[in-house]
Amino acid sequence: MEDGVEMTEDELDRVFAALADATRRAILARLATGDATVNELAEPFPISVQAVSKHLKVLERAGLITRGRNAQWRPCRLEGAPLATASAWIDEHRQAWEDRFDHLDKVLEKLQRPSPDDPDSDQASSTRSMRSSDQ
Repeated sequence: MEDGVEMTEDELDRVFAALADATRRAILARLATGDATVNELAEPFPISVQAVSKHLKVLERAGLITRGRNAQWRPCRLEGAPLATASAWIDEHRQAWEDRFDHLDKVLEKLQRPSPDDPDSDQASSTRSMRSSDQ
């Protein structure tokens, strides 16, 4: 990766699997504003603190968050490196996808253009009518 952070395929899979859930993405968005406890993270969700804890374990296994210890306070902290690596992977593949879509657009445009030899095309009809009027 260009940012110097290498991930195995399994690690990258865990990151994308963690990001696939809307609740986990919302937790990450909240942590982007600063550290928070499990209770603070659970507040906006209509799910139990235990359910949020399960989401946090998934995020932690993916390396997207860490949990600290400060006396009785156990803050969750966003870890940016896995997100940067996933973003770099997407960027690397985006150009190839865009090139393929551009090629597909050109093929579709070519297929939709009427051929002068096509008896059903407007262009062929006008050519036939011009020929018949010349006679």
